[in-house]
Amino acid sequence: METTIDEIADRIYRVSTLVPDVAPGGFSFNQFLIDAEEPLLFHTGPRGTFPLVAEAVAKVTPVESLRWITFGHVESDECGAVNMWLTAAPGSRVAHGALGCMVSLDDMCDRPPRPLQEGEVIDLGGKRVRQISTPHVPHNWEAQVLFEETTGTLLCGDIFSQFGGAQPLTTSDLVEPALQAERMFQASSLGPNTSAVMRQLGDLHPTTLAIMHGSSFQGDGGKALYDLAAAYEREFQAAS
Repeated sequence: METTIDEIADRIYRVSTLVPDVAPGGFSFNQFLIDAEEPLLFHTGPRGTFPLVAEAVAKVTPVESLRWITFGHVESDECGAVNMWLTAAPGSRVAHGALGCMVSLDDMCDRPPRPLQEGEVIDLGGKRVRQISTPHVPHNWEAQVLFEETTGTLLCGDIFSQFGGAQPLTTSDLVEPALQAERMFQASSLGPNTSAVMRQLGDLHPTTLAIMHGSSFQGDGGKALYDLAAAYEREFQAAS
C-alpha cells in the first residue's frame, strides 16, 4: 500500500491509503490534517497504517507538534491508532463530542479526552473548527462532523463514502457513487432523521467536502448534501 498526501483546501491536507481488494476500483482510507498553530488530525487510521500516515503527516508538520486528534465516530479506521498518536505527539489531546467521550473515549484513550459541547468552536490559530453532532448519520450514536469555518470545509467522515479515491479532489457528482457504495456495504442508518441531518449540514454551504472513503469534493457542497438527503429519503421510503 502507498499513502499519499495532497492539499485539498488552504492548509487542509488529505492523507490517503488506497486498499485495492476491498471493492471495485479499490477503497481509500483517508485522514485529514489541518495545518495551523495548533495542528489537528481528523481520523487516525487503524493501527496497522500508523507508520504510513505518520510519515505522510511529517511532510507537512512534525508529528510531535499535533495538538488535537479527533474523528467522526468510534471505529477502527476512524480512531484505531488513537493511542499511538497520543504517544507520538505528547502535547496532543483527543477532542470529541461529550457523548462519545462518556460512552467510549474516557475509557479507551490513554489521556483524558476533551469533551466538546454541541456547536463548540476550537480556535486552532489561523483555522477554526466547529463541532456538529450527527447521531446515527451515517452511523453510530456518537457520530459527529467538523466544519472548518475559514475555508468552508466540512470534514464529513463516512458521509458520501464511495469506491476508488485515487484522485484527491473531484468536482463530479457524488450522489450516485455514494448510493452504489451504500447498496454494497449497507453501512448507513437509513432512519427518519437521516435526511434532515444531511440538509442541516447542507445549510452550512460548504465548498469542500473532506470525505473519509473516496475522493474529496470541491464545489457546491450544500447542493450535494441536499441531493444526497433526497436520495436517502427515497431509499428509506422504498425500504419501509
